Amino acid sequence: MLKELDPPAVRRWSRHCATSLGRARAEIDALNVFPVPDGDTGTNLHLTLLSAADALDALPPGADAGATWAALARGALLGARGNSGVIVSQALKGLADTLGPARGDGAGLRAGLVRAAETARAAVARPVEGTLLTVLSAAARAVRDAPDDLAGVARLAADEARRALRRTTGQLDVLSRNGVVDAGAAGLVIVLESLAEVVTEAYSERHEVPAPAGRVAPEARVEVAPEARGGIAPEARGSIAEEEAGRRHGDGPGYEVMYLLDAGADEVGRLRAELDALGDSLVIVGGEDLWNVHVHVDDAGAAVEAGLRAGRPHRIKVTWLGGRPHEPGPARGVVAVAAGDGLAGLFAEAGAVVVRREPGSVPPVAALVRAIRGAGAEVAVLPNDAAVYDVAVAAAEIAREEGATVSVLPTRASVQGLAALAVHDALRRFDDDVVAMTDAAGHTRHGHVWVADRAAVTSAGLCRPGEVLGVVDGEVALIGADLAETAVEVARRLVSGGTEMVTLVVGAGAPPEVPRAVEDHLERTRPDLEIVVYEGGQGGYPLLIGAE
Repeated sequence: MLKELDPPAVRRWSRHCATSLGRARAEIDALNVFPVPDGDTGTNLHLTLLSAADALDALPPGADAGATWAALARGALLGARGNSGVIVSQALKGLADTLGPARGDGAGLRAGLVRAAETARAAVARPVEGTLLTVLSAAARAVRDAPDDLAGVARLAADEARRALRRTTGQLDVLSRNGVVDAGAAGLVIVLESLAEVVTEAYSERHEVPAPAGRVAPEARVEVAPEARGGIAPEARGSIAEEEAGRRHGDGPGYEVMYLLDAGADEVGRLRAELDALGDSLVIVGGEDLWNVHVHVDDAGAAVEAGLRAGRPHRIKVTWLGGRPHEPGPARGVVAVAAGDGLAGLFAEAGAVVVRREPGSVPPVAALVRAIRGAGAEVAVLPNDAAVYDVAVAAAEIAREEGATVSVLPTRASVQGLAALAVHDALRRFDDDVVAMTDAAGHTRHGHVWVADRAAVTSAGLCRPGEVLGVVDGEVALIGADLAETAVEVARRLVSGGTEMVTLVVGAGAPPEVPRAVEDHLERTRPDLEIVVYEGGQGGYPLLIGAE
């Protein structure tokens, strides 16, 4: 029997949790009726704890307690899936914050469980009783006055969690109507029981998951005592009726949106308020500029755009929760983002559905989703700008949930998008067409020139307002005084021995001598090249250059 939760014990616990949840996954999935009956809570918890266990496996064998607990919490945060997975990851963070710098004895575990309950509840915008939060709070209350015995604390927490789990059926109407305990709480019980088994060194092959028992009579329902709310201020609680309203499958929010977010605490505070107004089941967990965001909304695009305003969302996942998904048309198509009238016309003439954006901005996610829906059942998306790529990925996730097959190509410039569209063939297999288009874009180097409107530090040095910046493959490569001369130098750096064609896209109001100077230079030095000039009409960039 262990006296202390040392790093090896934490590793054993994380792996035992993952294994035990894997065995119980299907049974927990079958209980899943809240907040939506999508039947994946067991799977989500299993994957969350697998991520935590894998993070610990990646540590060196001699890692200390601080590093071990930090890896457990971060692994769970990065791999958290679904509402319950995100909340459990935050509970593990509460344990880690307490036990990382302290001894893992009975007193430490007792304090850690209290911190875990508080931390998990604080992460949920509108806590609901009869859920994982209720069971975790019950376990924490049970050990507050327990003796400083590690095995006793662990066993008491697990036993009280099991008792609290049975009570959840009578604490939430949707559970009592279906005669089930809360699915997330059932998974949490296995997490705590696995901890007790590691500490007592008495392992179970399988953990009991209560089977559905039918509707619970109203007189059998249990009222939640005020202290069970974990000390949360009344204005933060939100009633069960409010939480359940609009949440039933097919009637509530249509999408679950999850993403990791790089942002500061102030930005996350504003994001929390914005997402709370957009939907429900909002949980934001994390810290130190990395957060895991989970929300149920009708407008998935708006939820992603809110993340873009707050920081950098990545690993975006959008899941359709119910109702009748959009059925896209039978055709294959291409969606292209364009920042000028001429460019929009070029893409449209080549058969693409065009999404317009203003120079220096990104299009709304909703606009891209609409374009994908209109383009067909199999759609290649050309973002044509590095800043647009993440928005395009989010739109693609939404469209995939609605039944479309979507691939976002890594086109970082309009000239790459034109090259990709030039080899598009709707008669090829979709995957083969995507490969061909991606290959064409990848073999197109891109550059442009623009005039600085303010002083700035660039990769080529300090620039002053009015100076000309020459950009090669996304990096400022030179600073010049003359627009035409700088454009010629950019073209010279882009063209290599293998270049076969150069595309020049002229911006709105660009002096005609700029593209002419580049043409003259290339005709003198590389008469073998094919040179194509388009009026792009883009603002901000007098000349875009592509070298294929």
